[in-house]
Amino acid sequence: MDYSRFLSKISAARQSNPLRLTNELAKMMSSLIMLGGGMPNADYFPIKTASITLVDGTTIEIGEELMKIALQYGASEGIQELVSWLEDLQMKIHDPPTAKYAPENGQMKICITVGSQDGLSKVFDMLINPGDNILIDEPNFTGTLIGLRPLDCNIISIPSDENGIIPKSLKDILLRWRPGNIHKLNSKTPKFLYTVPNGGNPSGSSLTAERKKEIYQLAKEYNFLIIEDDPYYFLQFDKTKAPSFLSLDVDGRVIRCDSFSKVISSGFRIGFVTGPAPLIDKIIVHTQVSTMQTSTFMQVLLLQLLNKWGQRGFLDHADRVATLYRKQRDALLAAADKWLKGLAEWYTPKAGLFLWIKIKGISDTHEMITKKALEKGVVLIPGRGFMIDSSKPSPYIRASFSFASPDQMNQGFQRLAELIREETK
Repeated sequence: MDYSRFLSKISAARQSNPLRLTNELAKMMSSLIMLGGGMPNADYFPIKTASITLVDGTTIEIGEELMKIALQYGASEGIQELVSWLEDLQMKIHDPPTAKYAPENGQMKICITVGSQDGLSKVFDMLINPGDNILIDEPNFTGTLIGLRPLDCNIISIPSDENGIIPKSLKDILLRWRPGNIHKLNSKTPKFLYTVPNGGNPSGSSLTAERKKEIYQLAKEYNFLIIEDDPYYFLQFDKTKAPSFLSLDVDGRVIRCDSFSKVISSGFRIGFVTGPAPLIDKIIVHTQVSTMQTSTFMQVLLLQLLNKWGQRGFLDHADRVATLYRKQRDALLAAADKWLKGLAEWYTPKAGLFLWIKIKGISDTHEMITKKALEKGVVLIPGRGFMIDSSKPSPYIRASFSFASPDQMNQGFQRLAELIREETK
């Protein structure tokens, strides 16, 4: 697959920093006389050891030698042991067809980023030139939209429902372009489709397996990439998880963003990007000249935790977290049924942290939510900000079931119901 058509001018011109430490060099350091580079002497770092207590009472120990590694510069792609652990995890969960390809043919590769959002920002930088056409479903995450708007690309909205992007609608939009032009270097056919396939933020929608297959076939036919931003993958509430785009990727056209924020810690700021080697290498080069690396200390801490649990232990932990959030979702749905029936519409999210609610009789919820709901002591998010054109009115609101207690959910929706009645008198 020729990836040159997809690269932005900035990414194509960016060169690797020869002074950055690589995992290959890191493996050799104990046998080398280090007169190059600018690494500080680890003997002068003020922190010696650390002991972290887990919720089950057991501990993770970071001894003196490991602490020297944790406080030092690391490879821009992430420390090798953690990258290898994540490669094994992706093989277990997704079994990507590209795993055994040659690197130039799109072999699966992973790099670690400062949270999934950092990885996503670098993916956009790598792919988008001004005037490029890109495809996204609407509504969409505010962070994504805010990141895209200044890049001066043409954001094309794809209709969706509770089961995610509607393939027929996507096909109808793609018919604007001639199939004969799709492989040309300067073709203006869309470069990529961006979607959150499970528990979309804010909609709570989740793509079905059948729709993913249809969408992937369209990606093959029209030669666009798929950015699979999946921070809620482990927060799917059905026991059988839907197959990922990565698991379907026979061409090397899927870039997948994963996160530990929802199942381990949002403050760790560790995410990882999986995709074809030629594109992941470009993200690594960007990291070399921007954040340089994800915190080595946090990578070491996460690796120690994952090694302590093992792969099965991590997956069991993720399942327990999903079970807890499912109970939270059910509590919010019960509160909605009690207070909002007849006043609003919604569907049951199968993953994620959000309920997307359409208020009846109100064309725009912005002022009602940002001012009047807040005066009643309830924090919700109006729908406008999740739209490509955030100036247009929206009758929607987003409610999160991640943090509030069932009693607070009940009180919050009772107050919301009172407010809707006041607004629709």
